[in-house]
Amino acid sequence: MKITLASWFILMIAISAGPQLNDYKVTNFQSLPDKVPSMQAEHLLEEYFPNDRGTPGILVFHQEQRGTLNIEDAEQIVAGIQAAAIPGIESIVDLSQLPPAAIQSFTSARGSTLMLPMMLEPGLGSADFAEINNEVLGIGQSIAANMQDVSFYVTGPAGIAGDTVKLFEQADFVLLLATIAIILVLLIVIYRSPLLAFIPLLATVIVYQIVNQSVALMGAAGLVINNSTTSIMSILLFAAVIDYSLFVFSRYREELNRYESKHEAMKVAMRATGEPVFFAGGTVLAAMLVLFLAQFRDYQNFAPVFGMAMVIIMVASITLVPALFTLFGRKAFWPKVPVYGQAHPAKKPGAWAGIAKFVVNKPVISGGIVGVFLIVSALNVFNLNFEFDSVKSFPEDMPSRVGYEIVETEFDQGALAPSTLLVVGKESIPEDSVAQLQEAIASYPEVASVRLGDQTDDQQALSFSISLSINPYSTEALDAIGSLRDSMPEYMETASIDGEAHLAGVTAKLADERTVNNRDIVVIMVLETLLILVLLMGLTRSWKMPIYMMAVNLLSFVSALGLGLFLVDMFFGFDAVSTRVPVYAFIFLIALGIDYNIILVSRFLEERKAYRVKEALERAISRTGGVISSAGVLLAATFAALTTMPIADLFVFGFIVAIGILMDTFLVRGMLLPALILFFEKDNQPEQKPASQ
Repeated sequence: MKITLASWFILMIAISAGPQLNDYKVTNFQSLPDKVPSMQAEHLLEEYFPNDRGTPGILVFHQEQRGTLNIEDAEQIVAGIQAAAIPGIESIVDLSQLPPAAIQSFTSARGSTLMLPMMLEPGLGSADFAEINNEVLGIGQSIAANMQDVSFYVTGPAGIAGDTVKLFEQADFVLLLATIAIILVLLIVIYRSPLLAFIPLLATVIVYQIVNQSVALMGAAGLVINNSTTSIMSILLFAAVIDYSLFVFSRYREELNRYESKHEAMKVAMRATGEPVFFAGGTVLAAMLVLFLAQFRDYQNFAPVFGMAMVIIMVASITLVPALFTLFGRKAFWPKVPVYGQAHPAKKPGAWAGIAKFVVNKPVISGGIVGVFLIVSALNVFNLNFEFDSVKSFPEDMPSRVGYEIVETEFDQGALAPSTLLVVGKESIPEDSVAQLQEAIASYPEVASVRLGDQTDDQQALSFSISLSINPYSTEALDAIGSLRDSMPEYMETASIDGEAHLAGVTAKLADERTVNNRDIVVIMVLETLLILVLLMGLTRSWKMPIYMMAVNLLSFVSALGLGLFLVDMFFGFDAVSTRVPVYAFIFLIALGIDYNIILVSRFLEERKAYRVKEALERAISRTGGVISSAGVLLAATFAALTTMPIADLFVFGFIVAIGILMDTFLVRGMLLPALILFFEKDNQPEQKPASQ
């Protein structure tokens, strides 16, 4: 015990001297693999038309009352920003040097809004974006405050990236505090013991520090770490360590009634819980390792980070956690201290004893009602709609989103994110062929305008800027750009151009993201299901039980997704979600949800050695009901802490997972799975009860 605790504390102190995780987190994360068409187009554009410039931004000047914007007001704001000589800004278009016709091209049709390009220097990091954004916004808004109804915002890639950095810095801190507070309060309320709240949290803090520093070392070694990944990782860490701590101390409390020595009691407790806890962690680890096979880099980024976290969590659950509880011994349970030789409280009638008796006596009623509810809830997945505009996932009052939506309202929607067409001929492309191709593309129904862009000196490669007539982030735009991409060979042939055409830009990337995500959903779901099935077969030494264990878990996931989508739409107005939400929800609901089934089934298999199926199941439900329901409430509350995040993706994900865990804890594990066990598992021999019973 002492050696174990000393080893963990020494490791925590030693690793804390290394690099810090915040130095390696990024917001401008490239999600798509290099081989998809839009990324290939982007690389070719860079090859033919090298651009060593940095990240662009858009300065938005808006007349609040929808009158005509005074250009002199905008000039004054720009002059104030330029006079500050903010490090990192490469250029801002100088309004005072532009002719009226050029100014008009930056002005909305109503004349109420002006958007002006700003270019940052290349090579800047996420922290630089936030600092530049703060300074530009601060100067511009302070000057605009002295003007009549004029507002100023910074948007575009630079503005959004800067705001995102600030958002995550603030949100991650709030998330950490909210998670700790929720866990602390619930542990004290459920167990009415201050040490039973303190010990799991102490273990979590130690593991959290070691995991964070380990991931920082991975970042120092070259791993790009996404901000969202670390936010979700912290929730997974708190949830898993607390969950496994509950399973350990619940069995430890039982054994303290049977053994006088606290060390011997923990030995016996870990013989019973060590394997199921290790298998429970193994299912989560397996789910994370499957993500290495994803093409979408957001999911790939989960694999090494979450894999590392789960390895440390699993080792801590069977070493650090038992050592901490053994250190405190019976004092950990004060004021309800287990007394050696005293009957265990689980044998006294309780809520779960009554539920267990009802479930095993009325399995058709209990299991049938739950099954029908899950199926009905699952049907709502057919109403699943995806949102591809990432800006819409941020708070409505975030300056870059406000500026973005002003541009969206005041200018043609296609101007938000024009697409770029690169045409590469096998020989010089004649001007009349260029004109024919431009005319053919312009005739496409969803195309608003086509402008000729750059050309190589030999006229063998050229680019077009294409603005759509519809919102470039909409599902219709993704369909349109895909259809346009398919039509390009025909257009090239009509224009007598022998060569290749490549579409780049935000809409093309989103179309590829949708395709890659659809592929990854199938791969992740199939492989994760198969891997967990194999692990369950190893645990249960059966082929039949793992199949229906996974079946109810999959049904529970689809039901949670359907019910969650209905509730977030009804109460929070989210009628569409990010493509990432169903995948994130699947990974965690399947991997963590199966944990409770493992704990129940492990206890059932243990009891079955001495009792017939029905009685063994009743005892298993009674003995594990309290700890599993407590763990489920804590786990759901931990994921619900993600609803404090001002990012819609994480909010919806946290809400759906919390709903799913509660359903899994009380309905699936408490009623449906026991009903299936009674249906599939039969007694092979007469009842044999131990003499000591």
